[in-house]
Amino acid sequence: MSDYTLTGNVRHDLGKGASRRLRRANLQVPAIIYGGTKAPQAIAIDKTIFYKSIDEEAFFSSLITLDIDGQKEQVVVRDLQRHPHKPLVTHADFLRVDAAQELTMNVPLHVIGEEDCRGIKEQDGVLHILATDIEVSCLPKHLPEYLEVDISDLELGDTLHISDLKLPEGVTSVALSHGEDHDAGVVSITHPTRGTTEGDEEEEQAAEAGESASEEPESDSSEGDEENKGE
Repeated sequence: MSDYTLTGNVRHDLGKGASRRLRRANLQVPAIIYGGTKAPQAIAIDKTIFYKSIDEEAFFSSLITLDIDGQKEQVVVRDLQRHPHKPLVTHADFLRVDAAQELTMNVPLHVIGEEDCRGIKEQDGVLHILATDIEVSCLPKHLPEYLEVDISDLELGDTLHISDLKLPEGVTSVALSHGEDHDAGVVSITHPTRGTTEGDEEEEQAAEAGESASEEPESDSSEGDEENKGE
């Protein structure tokens, strides 16, 4: 599991105006910590390390240490509010983690074994990604950074479902806890779709033009002959 530490301080100047001033200073990002037995706390986190962290997929499925005014807490990301037009995070929500309490998180899926997949190599199948992550439940210490989806044994027409995934010890699927009807597919190997190429379109147009020409009534040429005779 990746190790992330963010630093910051408690925000005492609250409200929308205060958040705007904080963002304009361009040094910190307004955020909140909630959950557990403590009251929600407004904080400001240092921007540089935070922006580097959110560029990494693992950040969103890892335990994060928040060092706020020297007080450390373990949290996970719950939500990021982003600017509608600019690559900026306007607010971050963090959930406190209790080592003795299970939490639910969306964990990304990493497909492996594509180079050995018979359905792709020998049967000309196409890989379709049906899900990029799944929701799991586990204690914080068991939280996986990602889950592997091994497709090396798949053949054309095969589908892997959530129940086919090898989950680490202590990790369960939230979907499967609701019953077999929720055992959704995550990847499949299907026949390639045959699209019409530009060359095919040109050939079809030429053929259609030829058919149209051959279907023209012969009366046109006969009328011309009659006119020539008259002349």
